[in-house]
Amino acid sequence: MPPLNAADIYRRADEFDLADIDLLADTWGDRVPHAEFARLRGDVPVFWHEEVDDTGFFAVTKHDDIVTISRDHETFSTELGGTFIPTQDPADLEQMRLSILNMDPPKHDRFRRLISAGFTPRQIKRLIEQIDEHAAEIVDDIAEKGEVDFVHEVSAKLPIALICEMLGIPRSDWDQMLEWSDKLVGWDDPELAPTRQDQLDAAIAMFGYCDELVQHRQTNPGEDILSTLVHAEVEGDQLTSLELDLFFVTLVIAGNETTRNLISHGMLALFDHPEQMAKLQRDLSLMPTAVDEMLRWGSSIQNFRRTATRDTEVRGVPVKKGQKVVTFYLSGNFDEDVFDNPFEFRVDRQPNHHVTFGGGGIHFCLGAHLARTEIGAIMRELVTKLPDIHLAGEPVRLRSDFINGLKHLRVAYTPVRVPAHA
Repeated sequence: MPPLNAADIYRRADEFDLADIDLLADTWGDRVPHAEFARLRGDVPVFWHEEVDDTGFFAVTKHDDIVTISRDHETFSTELGGTFIPTQDPADLEQMRLSILNMDPPKHDRFRRLISAGFTPRQIKRLIEQIDEHAAEIVDDIAEKGEVDFVHEVSAKLPIALICEMLGIPRSDWDQMLEWSDKLVGWDDPELAPTRQDQLDAAIAMFGYCDELVQHRQTNPGEDILSTLVHAEVEGDQLTSLELDLFFVTLVIAGNETTRNLISHGMLALFDHPEQMAKLQRDLSLMPTAVDEMLRWGSSIQNFRRTATRDTEVRGVPVKKGQKVVTFYLSGNFDEDVFDNPFEFRVDRQPNHHVTFGGGGIHFCLGAHLARTEIGAIMRELVTKLPDIHLAGEPVRLRSDFINGLKHLRVAYTPVRVPAHA
């Protein structure tokens, strides 16, 4: 019997389309398709989804299957077809395969070893100390304003500051990094990247900027991670110039955009659940569990595509070699078989085995610990220094079928005068 598809579940074939960007990018809440995902998890957790002008894909919505697929890179490859749902042009795919996100072993192992050389305990300790300083400065800078766009003036500021510190980028260029990053992730959002050329220009500019940094670090190394990577060797192996460029772009985007959206979604979740906000304010020792609940609730990456390397099956459903298999983290994080009352946001939820950083395996997020630290630091500053912070306008979502993002989030609070920074 052939696998069921979406049209077998819903009354109309166009009722629910996981490849529809506008559906997945609509207002957080009812139109992030939680109800539809719940029906899929219960009725057909692995189903064949047709695509217009493309091959179609298997949509995987259960937590356990997501974890299993994530940890089996030999059967489910990211290198064969990339991590985005649409089938890629061969030339674009070759370029994508130079990024660690689209690599399988042994290429992935080599790249990860070299990158890990830049994340020494000493460097991580220094970065964590800087997180608290940056978080305090960001909140102090907005404290007297009374109303701001939270995305632009809070959640975007901390991750880009940390990434730039990691790479040794001067503060005067931080805003430029943010602008380029927005264009590169906003390929389907006309506000961020009005044209394809805007995106290409941003990529070229970032590559050129990285090349200049690398040339400088070759003769003037510092204590930043880029300096370490420029000079790092594993078994006599070094990163090439193009690999350094792609790592630079990947780190700026992955380390900035995902954490930024997790902070924004975490803040929105507290607004939508004021009793949980009050609970956290009364007991800041709950911050570690609160952060993991924000990570579960926000699911900054909606999905991750693999390609089957051989004939196999998922939950008894046959999958042929070469077919696309897409894991939906946003669904797995609300799986009723794993999370007690998953549609309740609870700052004290334990255990919390979310898949926001991936389901494990070789593509588990290298910066997971830093992201948790960033979210905890900025939330601690916000809920203590601006205790009555609240929503002041409708959230505006990023138009994307890959990133679960917020572009704008107006917030208001009683202005607070803070001492000037030394």
